[in-house]
Amino acid sequence: MVRPVLRGTIDRSDGTPLPIHLLVDSCADRTVFSADVFEQLGLSAQESSSRLGGVGGMVDSIEVEARLCLLDAQANPIGFSSRYAVILSSEALDMSVLGRDILNLFAVILDRTSDNVCLLREPHRYAISGP
Repeated sequence: MVRPVLRGTIDRSDGTPLPIHLLVDSCADRTVFSADVFEQLGLSAQESSSRLGGVGGMVDSIEVEARLCLLDAQANPIGFSSRYAVILSSEALDMSVLGRDILNLFAVILDRTSDNVCLLREPHRYAISGP
């Protein structure tokens, strides 16, 4: 199965980057890390009063302060430091999700014909034209 995925990194507690894949989900309100990613980070968790919901229903979550970096076309990191949700149930979330808290900063293009995901910001632009 081909999924719209972006590569990135999250800084571990010792400052080294952990390579991850993030599912681009324009319906997700926020970015959420999976249990296996959280286990590798070594970051302190903070309790969260919010429950997260999706296709599988509602689940409890925790939160971590982390720096997420996405890679631009030249493999340069673009950093986002924030408080991110973590779902500890691997059955509820098998892959970390890039949500609208970050996606809303960009024009998002999901090109299924070439299996390409693009996040664009000024000064870059795109146009859709017909024959």
